[in-house]
Amino acid sequence: MVGCILFLGAAGVFWNAKTVFNENVYVWKEEQERKLPIYCVDTKNKVLALTFDVAWGNEDMEEILKILKKEKVEGTFFFSGEWMEKYPEDVKKVSDAGHDIGNHGDHHKYMTKLSKEDQITEIRGAGDKAKALLGSSMELFRPPYGDYDSQVVETAEEMGYYVIQWSVDSLDWMEPGADAVIEKVCGHKNLKSGAIILLHTGTLCTREALGPMIRKLKEQGYGFVPVSDLIYRKNYRIRPDGTQVRN
Repeated sequence: MVGCILFLGAAGVFWNAKTVFNENVYVWKEEQERKLPIYCVDTKNKVLALTFDVAWGNEDMEEILKILKKEKVEGTFFFSGEWMEKYPEDVKKVSDAGHDIGNHGDHHKYMTKLSKEDQITEIRGAGDKAKALLGSSMELFRPPYGDYDSQVVETAEEMGYYVIQWSVDSLDWMEPGADAVIEKVCGHKNLKSGAIILLHTGTLCTREALGPMIRKLKEQGYGFVPVSDLIYRKNYRIRPDGTQVRN
């Protein structure tokens, strides 16, 4: 399954259908030019960003943090508000370890099915929980299921967020096994400098795949940075394929 499918037209980017794989929305397409999130970043540095969507259990969080510490990798964790409420100490551990803390919506809802007012409520709810726990505001937002449209991106941006998708999907949530996850990521056609890799906590295979995957990517010459260090904040644009580039 391709994480991003784009159709180009003379007047811009045009979208005409919704593509769903099981319950994981990868693409929302509408017949209009639209605002896009950041799928990857155009950079000369040979670096990748590991990102984790966090909305399920916490049984693997301690092990994931140990692996990242051992490999000296800083990642980006997108937390749902419900998860933060249930596992506040784990959120603090992730933050204390130096990883990015991102917003994944308060109740892990499909954002395009919500009114603008409800979108604001979802984003603000998770943001408020993180601020209460950590004393600081988040700047990165990933819509649950990757489900977005122009209004979702615009709403998040108006609230001060950079909207982050991914260019390399591990498909770990499908539980294909550690070897399959490693092969999927390390051999992905979109794997290149500036790629953003999607992983999940709360699976059986992610913790098993993570260490070997990181080491294999290092062997390919890649380093790792959190999304906050990867993206540009000024003088940039987003290409139709979702790549953030400098102007």
